[in-house]
Amino acid sequence: MPSRPTLRPTPFGDTDAFMPTPARPVRVRARSLPADAHLEPHCHDWGQLTYCDTGIMQVTSRAPNEITCIVPPSRAVWVPPGALHSVTVIEAAQLRSLYVCASAAPQGWTASRVIRVSPLLRELIGAIDEAQGTPTQTRPPATTAQATATPSREQALTTVLLDEITRADTQALGVPLPDPVTGDKRLRTLCEAVLRAPGARATLGEWARDTGASERTMARLFREQLGLSYPQWRQQVVLAHALPMLARGAPVSQVACASGYASDSAFTAMFKAAMGHPPSAFQA
Repeated sequence: MPSRPTLRPTPFGDTDAFMPTPARPVRVRARSLPADAHLEPHCHDWGQLTYCDTGIMQVTSRAPNEITCIVPPSRAVWVPPGALHSVTVIEAAQLRSLYVCASAAPQGWTASRVIRVSPLLRELIGAIDEAQGTPTQTRPPATTAQATATPSREQALTTVLLDEITRADTQALGVPLPDPVTGDKRLRTLCEAVLRAPGARATLGEWARDTGASERTMARLFREQLGLSYPQWRQQVVLAHALPMLARGAPVSQVACASGYASDSAFTAMFKAAMGHPPSAFQA
């Protein structure tokens, strides 16, 4: 997947101040991060819903298999408790990480996924962030009224937020890869070649010849190891390639050509069907 040439390792800072507990199962951590900021691979005991008000980010996780997701503001990515993950900012972002206590994580959400951020969910995230204010360690002493009212409001908002997350529609914006240890090496070689040339118009059979496997074998491996057909997987690659270009202001015609499409209209139709909005809605 295309990446910027120089990444800036970014300190995690103090996460203890935002650690969720059964009593406060969701904590919101807001950060403004510049383009190319990179949070190195890490893991923690709680789940995480990563969302940005503005900008575009790339989240890579292994839960259990490796998957890379490109996340615009209208989407968020879920990382389950204990999963190794990293975050790279593609375009300067106002990042909001929701740390979710493992006991409150949506049932069955043991793998990473991208969800659509509804207007209600967006407002709930902002409301909880406002209700929690600054971490306890740096927050001024609360008045008696604040100490009584704030937890009640936060608890009510949290209950609705967790329900809204559970009900959110999923969005196929991830590019899964075979496991580097247990996955088929031929499939991983093919996937990495396509990621390096997302605009190439080669067929699966043509890519397969370079790996020494037949088209039928590779088609089977895509279904068995990645859970997608090759056309479905390649569409994810195209979207992951196109979103950052659009965010940087590239013309739709240029993005369509770089994505391997012969016409703007065909690219726009595919993009709108997948994202719910035309490419122009994601341009800077």
